[in-house]
Amino acid sequence: MTNEQKPIKLKTKTVKTITLQDWDEFVMSVYGKPYHLQQQDGCKGRGTEEITVPDEWADDHEATEIPFEVNGNEMGVSFETWLNTSPEDTAKHFNPDYEWENRLFWDRNFYPNVSMIANDLHSKGLIEPGEYVIVIDW
Repeated sequence: MTNEQKPIKLKTKTVKTITLQDWDEFVMSVYGKPYHLQQQDGCKGRGTEEITVPDEWADDHEATEIPFEVNGNEMGVSFETWLNTSPEDTAKHFNPDYEWENRLFWDRNFYPNVSMIANDLHSKGLIEPGEYVIVIDW
């Protein structure tokens, strides 16, 4: 570089980092429902999940009901459906001797889009606007 050339400025942005465990615990404490982000979308590998708050383009799942099947092919329900359903509502569809099935159903099949949750948490004043990265590691 010659003396006359000025270096270009490195572009950066500030993001808020959240551990997977902290995100899951926060969501469960606010909504009182089973929730495990890593188990969604066919089980996420180690990495990150980026979200913008608020996200005006958040893509809500369309399904209002899905088969009561653990590890079924249909995954994700609308945010409203998730909000208006409790684990007690779905428990009757699983063997009572295996309570873990209902929990796994919620973790792996019955969940809303993460951005819909983030938008709702923001509208409640529980998280600030900005860029977030959820670090998925276990």
